[in-house]
Amino acid sequence: MTRVLRTDEAGALREAAGALADGAVVAVPTDTVYGLAVDPAQPDAVERLFALKGRPADVPLPILVAGSEQVALVAGDLDVAARALAERYWPGPLTLVVPRRPVFTVDLGGPPTARQTVGVRRPDHPVIVALCDLLGPLAVTSANRHGAPPATTAAEVVRVFAGSDQPEVVLDGGECSGVPSTVVECRGPASRCLREGALPWAELHRGQDSTARGPAGAPDADGVDGAGPDGGHLWDAAR
Repeated sequence: MTRVLRTDEAGALREAAGALADGAVVAVPTDTVYGLAVDPAQPDAVERLFALKGRPADVPLPILVAGSEQVALVAGDLDVAARALAERYWPGPLTLVVPRRPVFTVDLGGPPTARQTVGVRRPDHPVIVALCDLLGPLAVTSANRHGAPPATTAAEVVRVFAGSDQPEVVLDGGECSGVPSTVVECRGPASRCLREGALPWAELHRGQDSTARGPAGAPDADGVDGAGPDGGHLWDAAR
């Protein structure tokens, strides 16, 4: 049975962190929408998240981090375009799709081409930052059935997953903004917008080089609806 815990309750974050460490799915508030989080280093937990959401295996999971040291764990040193955007807009609603660090080999789903990159975001929310501080980078996708609108309250999360497999813990942090992050792919000095969200692309690409390109396609309710460099779905980052 799902345990709903207010984030200001004593011990709530520790209990959620314990559930994540045990391989459970935990629903968390972020600065965009509610998300479903797991420890990406546990394959069974990742598989559980895909099954709970009804998520296609070819749509990879993004990673949320607490700070620059955790960015380095999954992506190493950011290239020039990604570094400039991160310095201006992190923490905040910006997901950067960047080359993976070679030693970061966890399976986040997606086609083979997606295994060479990682969608990473540093959120501006104390709860998810605290959990990442406790556990390390987390794989987090929007709290909804695949293709449906993401939940913006804990009550919506409980209602969406009632009568089925459920998150083991739902952290109630009040209402989230409901505006998903903007997703930008960065390679060296070049960047392209995969999905325009909370941050307008016109603002993001101002001052970047001439290789900056606009949105690749219109998003669906669950993430990015477009094609990657060699085909296949791009990163879902609807948080």
